[in-house]
Amino acid sequence: MTIKRDYYEILGMDRNASLDEIKKAYRTLALQNHPDKVAPDEKKGAEERFKEISEAYAVLSDPEKKATYDQFGHAGIDGQYTYQDIFRGADFGNIFGGRGFEDILRGFGSGGTSFADIFGDFFGTRVGRRPQRGADLEYPLDITLEESAKGCEKKINIYQTVTCPTCRGSGAKPGTGKRTCPQCQGTGQIRYTQAFFTFSQTCPQCRGMGEVIEAACGQCHGRGKIKKASKISLKVPSGVDSGTSIRVRGKGEAGELGGPSGDLYVTIRLTPHKIFEREGSHLYCEVPLNFVTAALGGEIKVPTLEGKATMKIPFGTQTDRVFRLKGKGVPSLHGHGKGDEYVKVIVQVPARLNEKQKEILREFAEAGGEKLSVSKKSVLDKIKDTLKGREE
Repeated sequence: MTIKRDYYEILGMDRNASLDEIKKAYRTLALQNHPDKVAPDEKKGAEERFKEISEAYAVLSDPEKKATYDQFGHAGIDGQYTYQDIFRGADFGNIFGGRGFEDILRGFGSGGTSFADIFGDFFGTRVGRRPQRGADLEYPLDITLEESAKGCEKKINIYQTVTCPTCRGSGAKPGTGKRTCPQCQGTGQIRYTQAFFTFSQTCPQCRGMGEVIEAACGQCHGRGKIKKASKISLKVPSGVDSGTSIRVRGKGEAGELGGPSGDLYVTIRLTPHKIFEREGSHLYCEVPLNFVTAALGGEIKVPTLEGKATMKIPFGTQTDRVFRLKGKGVPSLHGHGKGDEYVKVIVQVPARLNEKQKEILREFAEAGGEKLSVSKKSVLDKIKDTLKGREE
């Protein structure tokens, strides 16, 4: 395992050094260690030293990164930032002629070695444009609970960027071609020298391609891509839940310069169900239970996704008791069986009783040794008594 050197040691700085002192030290060391400034047999070592001092400067010149490093050392930096993040936002501008890091990355050397040549392995960046994969698309799809449990097939409409069928992505009018860019002479880069360094930037006319079209395609106006609406058929597997993402390969945006298209990601959203609530592969619901069945026991019909099912009720069942119907839930998306259905019973007391029912209940209570305090006055009599009391 390689042990990193102390950033202050690399720049030859004291920990109390000012930002101006850090910048001055870095500029001096960068000039001394740029690979184009050393003998050919020392070039590889110079590249490693250049990377090391550039990383040290990127951290110590940023107040936030510097504070993290001062407190936690390399562990704090490596744990919080990627190698690319370390350089992102670093102020190279005041050191190398007003150029920011992104521009320096495109061209930095005066003798042929660019900043991208030195750091390309880390950033995956080289001068010039290459085929690029198209962007991914996202599409929300609403389905019912029943559809999520059984699986279904849906037709969805998407609006995506596709390769222009007229010019086949070239951007040129049929029958015409491309010619060397007159501004960059086919290099794709505009270069200029300042002090000891040669800078380069992407040619604004050809956008780094080195070529320009003679006449633009009438359908895509030179872009090589057009927007198109299309309908695709999507198979939704059983067991999907809200938040499940289904990838459809190649149905995203068209790529650049012949690169592959991106993918389409369909995100499932379950619509609310009037009976069931879902949690994972399990279902939950509530059903009413009359108090006679709750007391004496029996059987009731309860809803499931497959229709009505018979559920046994033991005598003396209390309200809010939960029963499990094994295997009556939703299939696992990964094929590991089905979940269960949990049924909560809500015991209902009748709001109206006839005289015979009342008498039976009184006898029931007396048989159990309960003393009832039942008023024989009607509701109308009670209201009259209340009003009479207020008048007196």
